[in-house]
Amino acid sequence: MVAVAEMNTTRTVLIIEDEASIAEAVAARLRSEGFAVEIAGDGPAGVEACRRIRPDLVVLDLMLPGIDGLEVCEQIQADRSVPVLMLTARDSEADLILGFTVGADDYLTKPFSSRELVARVHAILRRVDRARADVGLGVPAAGVHSAIGHQQIGVVTIDAARRVVTRNDDIVHLTPTEFDLLVFLAVRPGTVRSREELLAEVWGEPMVSSGRTVDSHIRALRRKLGSDIVRTVHGIGYAIAEDDADCGDDS
Repeated sequence: MVAVAEMNTTRTVLIIEDEASIAEAVAARLRSEGFAVEIAGDGPAGVEACRRIRPDLVVLDLMLPGIDGLEVCEQIQADRSVPVLMLTARDSEADLILGFTVGADDYLTKPFSSRELVARVHAILRRVDRARADVGLGVPAAGVHSAIGHQQIGVVTIDAARRVVTRNDDIVHLTPTEFDLLVFLAVRPGTVRSREELLAEVWGEPMVSSGRTVDSHIRALRRKLGSDIVRTVHGIGYAIAEDDADCGDDS
C-alpha cells in the first residue's frame, strides 16, 4: 500500500510580508500548528529565500516593496512550482485573476482570521499531496472523481495521468487547484456543477472558501485556456462547454 502523504514530515512555510506585525502573527500561528516558518520582508528577499529553503508553501502578500507580489509569484513559479496563498488588501476581480494566472493557488483578503489562514494552508497542502499521490499511483487527477485519462476540449487537451494541459499544443501552467477544478468539470462535459459542489469536491472544505473563490479560479482558467472553456449557467454554477454551447465569461 502506498501512503498518500508523509504526515510526520515537518512542512516549511515561507511568509513574504512587509508588515512585521502580520508576518509575526501568522508565523506564530503556523508554528503552533507544527510548521517550520521563515519570514521575508520584501519581494527580492522573498524570491531569494524561496530558492534557498525550497518551502512547501508560500504565504505571499500582494503589495510588497522592491518587487510586488505578482512578480514574486511569477519568479518563484518559474524557478520551481510551489503552492502559494496570496494575501491582498485589494480584492478586485482583475487582481485576483492575475494572481491565479501567475501561479497563486488561493487568496485571503485582509483583514483575515488566523484560523481561516491555517485552514486554507492545510487545504492547499492536502490538494498538493493528493495530486502527487495520484501521479505516483498512475491515477488520473482529482482522485476518484476523474476517469477521463486523456481528453480533448476544442483546442485544449487534458492528460490527467501526467497532469499536463495543452492549448494548441502549447503546455499551459495550471496550479494544482486549477487543474483539479478543470478535470472535475471535464469528467462530464455539459453537466452543471454548483459552486457548493465544486467547493466540496475540489477544495474539500466547503466552509473554508467562498463561492467567489470558485468564480475567480474559473476566470483564471478562462484567461489561460480560452473564454469558451467553461460555460456559466447563471444562478446555478459551471460546466465544461460542449460543442456549439453558448459560453459566458461572467459569473
